[in-house]
Amino acid sequence: MTTTITRSLPRLSDGIDESLAHAVPEGICRTFRVMPYVYHEGHVLVAAADADDSITEHVVSERLDRPVILVRHTVNEIIEVIDEAYPPVEAEVESPEARRSRMQMAQMLTRSGLVTGEQLQRAMLEYSRTGDPLGDILVSHESISEDVLVAALSEMHQMQRVGLADFEPDYGISRRLPEQLARELQVVPVAETEGTLLLAVARPLSADDSAVVEEALGQPFRQLLANRTDLDQLIQRVHASHYSDVSTQYLMENFPEQSAHVVFSSVQKAVFIMSGIVIVICAVIWPTSTATTLVAICTVIYFFVSVYKFRLTLRALGTHLETDVSDEEVAAIDERRLPIYTILVPLYKEAGIVPRLVRDINALDYPRTRLDVKLLCEEDDLETIDTIKALGLPPHFHLVIVPDSQPKTKPKACNYGLQLATGAFTVIYDAEDRPDPDQLKKALIAFDVVPDNVVCMQGKLNHFNQDQNMLTSWFANEYSMHFELILPAMGASESPIPLGGTSNHFKTGILRELGAWDPFNVTEDADLGMRLHRAGYRTAMIDSTTLEEANSKVGNWIRQRSRWNKGYYQTWLVHMRHPVQLFRQTGPAGFVSFNLTMGSALVLLLNPIFWALTTIYILTQWGFVEDIYPSTVFYAASFMLFVGNFIFIYLNVAGSLQRGEFGLTRTAVLSPLYWGLMSFAAWKGFIQLFTNPFYWEKTEHGLDEG
Repeated sequence: MTTTITRSLPRLSDGIDESLAHAVPEGICRTFRVMPYVYHEGHVLVAAADADDSITEHVVSERLDRPVILVRHTVNEIIEVIDEAYPPVEAEVESPEARRSRMQMAQMLTRSGLVTGEQLQRAMLEYSRTGDPLGDILVSHESISEDVLVAALSEMHQMQRVGLADFEPDYGISRRLPEQLARELQVVPVAETEGTLLLAVARPLSADDSAVVEEALGQPFRQLLANRTDLDQLIQRVHASHYSDVSTQYLMENFPEQSAHVVFSSVQKAVFIMSGIVIVICAVIWPTSTATTLVAICTVIYFFVSVYKFRLTLRALGTHLETDVSDEEVAAIDERRLPIYTILVPLYKEAGIVPRLVRDINALDYPRTRLDVKLLCEEDDLETIDTIKALGLPPHFHLVIVPDSQPKTKPKACNYGLQLATGAFTVIYDAEDRPDPDQLKKALIAFDVVPDNVVCMQGKLNHFNQDQNMLTSWFANEYSMHFELILPAMGASESPIPLGGTSNHFKTGILRELGAWDPFNVTEDADLGMRLHRAGYRTAMIDSTTLEEANSKVGNWIRQRSRWNKGYYQTWLVHMRHPVQLFRQTGPAGFVSFNLTMGSALVLLLNPIFWALTTIYILTQWGFVEDIYPSTVFYAASFMLFVGNFIFIYLNVAGSLQRGEFGLTRTAVLSPLYWGLMSFAAWKGFIQLFTNPFYWEKTEHGLDEG
């Protein structure tokens, strides 16, 4: 219902009811030029600059959840009371010029029938929360295409357009602008005419940016508006060789001692060879004593690894060691202050899963105009590339084509995408991931409350298909134990955390400073967690979960797990090149924690050996087996046989109980069988460490569309 001011209605100048002063968010008040001020005969009277606008009436009544009457007032009257209720922050209040441009854009699109009233209303509401350009909001929600927006901007700013879809650049011209400036401002020189460079721009440059560009070019230029997606692809093509070199070589050249491009250092080779020679000589001269000593050493390793995990579990069980963020804190976020958030999504041979991936990312509770989603595809994966192109995704999705070069690994692809990242924060998601919708906001809030040296927030991981079969149930048990108990306890004790491969939220600047991921390490996440710790930074856990697809087929699971174990061996070898230096950087507790964490992969190698010895003895009663187990070693080994298996089962049960997945606990009783699969995969990874150390065994996703 609308009306004009009459003598029968209370006036805005009579004052505002205190209960209505903040009943409508500031963004809506300023965007729609409205202010509720009094209750009257079952209605709320709302001062409005345009009392006849049906969209305004609908938006306000929806927020107040009761009938409203729009009462016409002057703009100055309304702004004055809005400023009293919400003291203005200059940088966040829309300028008159910006408002005129926004209204011109809205009128142009609605009059031409390019957007509906409902689409405009949704975009205006998002604008009221974020302050982002109305046209960009409409494009991000696919209400209009990027080409339509570019045409509208061209008319508004009286600027020419340029099509770049099939453009073949002159690299001599296109590289005149430094890569960093081209990437940050989204501009590329495309041609030169009579001493003037023609510059393709995503949006008209500000006066300050124009001055910076002209100084960098050393000559005048003219701006041409271009489609953002096409411009993004052009920047990638122009600077592809630079990005490829950096993604592969930066860590190796700047921090060679932290790179796994050399599997064994010369000192390690010498130590291992000499140790092997000594063991062989001793085995020839004193076979029984040598075998007994090796069994005793292995038993001690078993003991300490098991006790360490058990101790971490006891500390975390029944407690809440993660950084917690409440729903109220998330709801209270001012979206105008949200930073750009980069999402890296490595893809390889996963065309079928792309539509679901796009759906899940768009479901995140984060303004799409503040998302910078990099879909990282290998150059030879034409099917996935063509699928992404065919979807015609809005510009917050960026197709990044990684040149085909060695090593062809996920960390190299992530390094490539990181160079193109525009976000202050960066997170990695795998193709099949389903993060909690509010995870990005929770990570930002968590960063504000933890110490400044925390530069990574690790989300919890679990599985959406845990009930598919016994293997997926075991996998879910293991993840519950690892992410609900082990990692929170490690984070609380400030031990170095081996990061999970996904849902790692980083401060982008620090990540770049450290050289990002090691492209030669096939478990790059665990390695990066260690390098963060050695540099004086810390990782914290947040109470937000990302659901993944658990491998439901044994062959697929073994490929994934053998790669993880191979990466653990790589990580241990890299960081133990200089053990004294590692000890000084991490302290005694961190040094022990690192070795016991990586030691779990060694334990998996030992299992089949002991199982084989036990089986041989039972079947043949071979005296040598009995001889290498004198009473002390026998009782210690027997103790670890029972205690170790108990701890392994207990950890899996405890993790599922901590998460509240009570139905999974019954499968934990059979988890020693799962341990057998883990040992098989560990040996496969160990052998590949010598035969093919940088080979990335592909894990198939989309086997369960749950």
